[in-house]
Amino acid sequence: MKGIQKVSPGITELNRTLVLAMAAASGIAVANLYYIQPLLADIAQTFHVTQVSVGSVAMLTQIGYALGMLFLLPLADKREKKSLVLTMLFCAMGALALMAAAPNITVLAFAAFAVGFCSVVPQMLIPLAAQKADPKERGRIIGTVMSGLLIGILVSRTFSGLVGEHFGWRFVYVIAAFLMVGLAAFLGRVLPKSPPVSDFKYKDLFRSIRRLLKTTPVLREAALNGAMIFAAFSAFWTTLVFLLQTPVFNMGADVAGLFGLVGAAGAVAAPLAGKTSDRRNPRYTVGIGIIITIISFVCFFIFGTFIWGLIVGVILLDVGAQSTQISNQARIHSLGDEARNRINMVYMVSYFLGGSLGSIAGAWFYSILGWAGVCLFGLITQGVSLANHIAYRKNQVL
Repeated sequence: MKGIQKVSPGITELNRTLVLAMAAASGIAVANLYYIQPLLADIAQTFHVTQVSVGSVAMLTQIGYALGMLFLLPLADKREKKSLVLTMLFCAMGALALMAAAPNITVLAFAAFAVGFCSVVPQMLIPLAAQKADPKERGRIIGTVMSGLLIGILVSRTFSGLVGEHFGWRFVYVIAAFLMVGLAAFLGRVLPKSPPVSDFKYKDLFRSIRRLLKTTPVLREAALNGAMIFAAFSAFWTTLVFLLQTPVFNMGADVAGLFGLVGAAGAVAAPLAGKTSDRRNPRYTVGIGIIITIISFVCFFIFGTFIWGLIVGVILLDVGAQSTQISNQARIHSLGDEARNRINMVYMVSYFLGGSLGSIAGAWFYSILGWAGVCLFGLITQGVSLANHIAYRKNQVL
């Protein structure tokens, strides 16, 4: 029967070691998307382009990631996942090498898109962890893997900021390419084989996605909320380096990268949010995350010209964004096993399309209205997110 879940005998049992391995791999792979953020001002100087132009390069990385999920994640329901993961890591290595060698902004933009498209490995590992987890511990397991992903995001900014400041932005991508080779060797040893869970044809998988959206209000709600949260998140991190280089602060890429470490509170919030969603309705945690994110942008608006104000705002932003993300992941991964990768694909494509919107819109708002414009954009997105959350309150079972 078409689309029926296949039995997967002999798969290695999910244990703490494997969960931590997935978390580490997710963090290393997702870092590819965020190296660019502290480097934007330096890249703009290298190629003599505007802030909006270099912001569009960051946007293309997010769009590439979204399209990579759109076209590649459905394959994870009908192909063996380990071989698919390893293939994408080697493709990412090639894209990162091209990024390092880009002779002009056009090649750099193409390479940035390719880096995003090929870096979808975390979104293959998270559904795999959710699939193998005990339903009673699914929120905690997802929270642990997502903690690794978040740490990768935070460390990536710090790493690229420091390396870029002292050795140049190109060297960041040279190192990143070698990291992909090492990660492929590591996962080749520890990741178990994972047979397909669906015998849908590829084109039928896409047709089924439309049905999923039509019949699953929880997925629609989570997708829009996720997009708006990540739009605000990306707008902040894309424009932070521009703010820090103004005469108010007179700081560079290294300091912008170090701000990533301030967001470590988000890594702490991830497993706590997962445990809370296990104990209570995960929708409750989503609402709390949206409110915290709104407070963070109020803090940026009022106190953003002070270092301490930025620090407090970053902590609140990361806690709010990660609490919402973990809780939404717990909700959508409770919707069933057979379509798990397609459900995750719908959510994450929406999430990163929101991120790409935030990258370019943040740069545009900054160019027109300065830092106040970035804060305004963040508050608008969270207003949409809160309105959507309230409108779907009838789905509070999940």
